[in-house]
Amino acid sequence: MKTIHKIVLVSLMLFVAGGIIVSCSSTKDKYTSVTNVEEEFKIEKSGAQLWGEACNRCHLAPSPADYNDTDWETISLHMRVRANLTEKEITKIEAFLKSAN
Repeated sequence: MKTIHKIVLVSLMLFVAGGIIVSCSSTKDKYTSVTNVEEEFKIEKSGAQLWGEACNRCHLAPSPADYNDTDWETISLHMRVRANLTEKEITKIEAFLKSAN
């Protein structure tokens, strides 16, 4: 009789432990999906906004009309590294700066 009680008790413990593991993994999936939704609905900043924020962080930002397109390409490459900007950010900033010429 004691053996049957032990088997039932162990089975019950494994069942409960399995439910906890499933519960934790589904919570993780819910958190991941919430994070994905937040990323999906992030408001994208324009090149002008990024230029104003990134360039004025360290120095007075020059007027977009101060340089020609070739100069802005060179400056953008240099400042991307210095300001730790992403490719997407620097592309938007460069397009904004070139639009003034």
